[in-house]
Amino acid sequence: LNLHVQNMQDTTSIVIGLIVATDQQARETVQESFADEVVLDYSSMTGNPAVNLSPQDVVTAWKGVLPGFQHTHHQIGNLLESVDGDRVKVFCYGTATHYLEDEKGNVWTVVGSYDFDLKQQEDQSWKISSMTFHFKYQDGNTELPQKAIQNLQ
Repeated sequence: LNLHVQNMQDTTSIVIGLIVATDQQARETVQESFADEVVLDYSSMTGNPAVNLSPQDVVTAWKGVLPGFQHTHHQIGNLLESVDGDRVKVFCYGTATHYLEDEKGNVWTVVGSYDFDLKQQEDQSWKISSMTFHFKYQDGNTELPQKAIQNLQ
């Protein structure tokens, strides 16, 4: 039982660490949070299918938009975990607030929930092997993501 509790604490820390590192633009920590291949699924928000990416591909994709905002704030809560052998599932609510000064409004907020799958590696560490966002709604200036991308070009 203690092993499962310890594993679950480790997996929760990895998920929380990923979210914090994303806002801090700590790309190495973000990359180290993921398994060698990760399924990234934002299909409920973007309409694009889930993709299999390397950790470096995830970092490259995120640095193509997130640093274009003046500030980002990803907040997660209500984490629930379930253990299945060498896998752990973590569910949580998530709110992402993006700030960029603009005459049409400075804030774009996205609300939803996440499903993370973590797999125990050969070295006994835990890595995120799948990250699915379940979009609920957005509010604010929905043009800000495009402006953030343009800021990086």
